Amino acid sequence: MTIVDDRTAPHGVDSRGYRRITAALFIAGVTTFGSMYATQAVLPEFSRHFGVSPAMSALAMSLTTGFLALTIIPASALSARFGRTRVMAISAISAAVVGVLVPLSPNMETVLALRSLQGVALAGVPAVAMAYLAEEVDGASLGQAMGRYIAGTTVGALLGRILASSMLDVTSWQWALEAAALLAALSAVLMVKMMPPSRMFTPQRVTPSTLYRAILGHLANRALVLLFGLSFLLMGGFVAVYNFLGYRLQADAFGLTATLTGLVFLFYLSGTVSSPTAGALSDRHGKARVLIIAVAVMLTGLIITLPDYLPTLLAGLALFTVGFFAAHSVASGWVGTLAITNRAEASSLYLCSYYLGSAVAGGSGGLVYMTFGWAGMVAYVGMLIVTAIALVWLLHRTAQRVSVR
Repeated sequence: MTIVDDRTAPHGVDSRGYRRITAALFIAGVTTFGSMYATQAVLPEFSRHFGVSPAMSALAMSLTTGFLALTIIPASALSARFGRTRVMAISAISAAVVGVLVPLSPNMETVLALRSLQGVALAGVPAVAMAYLAEEVDGASLGQAMGRYIAGTTVGALLGRILASSMLDVTSWQWALEAAALLAALSAVLMVKMMPPSRMFTPQRVTPSTLYRAILGHLANRALVLLFGLSFLLMGGFVAVYNFLGYRLQADAFGLTATLTGLVFLFYLSGTVSSPTAGALSDRHGKARVLIIAVAVMLTGLIITLPDYLPTLLAGLALFTVGFFAAHSVASGWVGTLAITNRAEASSLYLCSYYLGSAVAGGSGGLVYMTFGWAGMVAYVGMLIVTAIALVWLLHRTAQRVSVR
């Protein structure tokens, strides 16, 4: 007999607590990624308004994710001492406040400074969310729960981009970003009100030496290191494509308006579906099997975007997006399974790699696109994905040896 309200055990999929947690974490994904990625929709506007190159404009994304990556591990350590929900709440609210200030920037330098600060503020939600789920949800339901959180991140990224891009043809980029920032702020308030307190969490005294030992312990786990490398490569490739897709669609070959260009972000809805689906499939059929299929779908979609033909571009982008979010859902859930202790630090290392991939590999895509065009972008991202496939194969072999599925 299942005791739904047993406070000594993690929440099962049929419990009320599970539903509250996954709903709150879905909204956490909405507010975090809405704040982070609305700016991606206005990168071409930055180039026009401030007279900067696409690579310079893309720093508004790269600096945010880069500073987020550098702050994730300290934020994780704070959550171990002061509580998961408290750190997530402070992070979401402070990031929303900074987001409201970004549209007031008088020059590109101010935009970049505020976006860097926003990256620091944002770190608390992704740093803690995975550990919070791993502690509060039972292992048999963790893949599905993680998929729901990832689905929330896709919705947030979609809403932020769509709201900003849909306003560009009728108003300025400043008002477009302000509207997206207010949406993120409302979502942050709703998240704080809905999120149940931790019941499986035990505060820990975290010192630099204990944090150092925890990180070294995870870096000694080959399977975890492979997952960290996988997150770097896949996120870098994904962000590179979406950062510069707007420039391609507004160029002469397609000539789309800013609003029509923004509609391509609707493909994030495919990620909303594929994330929980892939998580549930990985719980039943094995993580490595679902992960390799997801990465292969991502590569197939990327190749299909190559011709200057809108139907194939859109079809390829849909497959690319489905594959990415499915892979991220499975990989992030696997971290919680492989890390028996110090899960917050393990999740933070995964996400540090994830956002460093966005900042470094994703940002470098601007130089590739400016020099070699979209064909060069496809070759560049394709190399990242092929390398990721090799890492999945090694991960599968490593997991087999230690009998971890």
